[in-house]
Amino acid sequence: MGSLETNKPHIVIVPFPAQGHVNPMMLLAKLLHSRGFFITFVNTEFNHRRLIRSKGPDFVKGLPDFQFKTIPEGLPSSDRNATQDLRVLCDSIRKHCLAPFVELLAKLNSSPQVPTVTCIISDGLMSFAIKAAEQLGIPEVQFWTASACSFMGYLHFSELVKRGIIPFQSETFLNEPIDWVPGMSNIRLRDFPSFVKANDPNDILFDYFGSEAQNCLKASAIIFNAFEDFEHEVFEAIAAKFPQIYTIGPLHLLARHLHVDPSKSMNSSLWKEDTSCIEWLNKREPIQLCM
Repeated sequence: MGSLETNKPHIVIVPFPAQGHVNPMMLLAKLLHSRGFFITFVNTEFNHRRLIRSKGPDFVKGLPDFQFKTIPEGLPSSDRNATQDLRVLCDSIRKHCLAPFVELLAKLNSSPQVPTVTCIISDGLMSFAIKAAEQLGIPEVQFWTASACSFMGYLHFSELVKRGIIPFQSETFLNEPIDWVPGMSNIRLRDFPSFVKANDPNDILFDYFGSEAQNCLKASAIIFNAFEDFEHEVFEAIAAKFPQIYTIGPLHLLARHLHVDPSKSMNSSLWKEDTSCIEWLNKREPIQLCM
């Protein structure tokens, strides 16, 4: 009989390689771990190096049932401690991440030290994971880390092209009312995600974000980091197109209940803390407050 860890259901988590996406994906991973899942958290090689610089090599050793793995993002090796150029990064993810991710999944499934992969949860901007799951017959769920309104906006990027709004003409058009997006009444063009200012419908970011939102609809389900009551009309409109949606956010409120789970102390910050301000404060005289 296998160990306790190898008998657990195994979820592979794949965040988009930017801090604002890694954070909610880590919260989700910790919550699932607290519910008894074996977790494999997959960073890009670039962000894995940043995580080591930020938290030290011991951090990425993980736990017996919470491990860190990497895939290459297809860009030249770099030790630069900063977010990569978004245009170059998105283009490279689209072209280069599928094959190494399939290879990683195959290695996980052939390893006697970890349980067979039960499910993949990838960021809504990492849809190559859907193709990988299809190839290996594994259920795949997308996690949209932003609002439902942003998701609906990205879903309608192609409609902006059909209506001649893209290529973007002038800032004055930003105040134009939009009445054709389901679940989003009384909005203007400026309320769309900022990539709406694209001068070319083939612009990498405009195309990537719009396409990735559409690709989410090919997954088994979509998780949203949002309260349903906050965006009820939008969720109703999304459910009419794709009913397998789950609202579980905001995750940081749920994470408050991680009292005893060993993953609670895991921090996903890619930035090394600057403690020089504390050193400066320690040299100052205490201030006496008058009441």
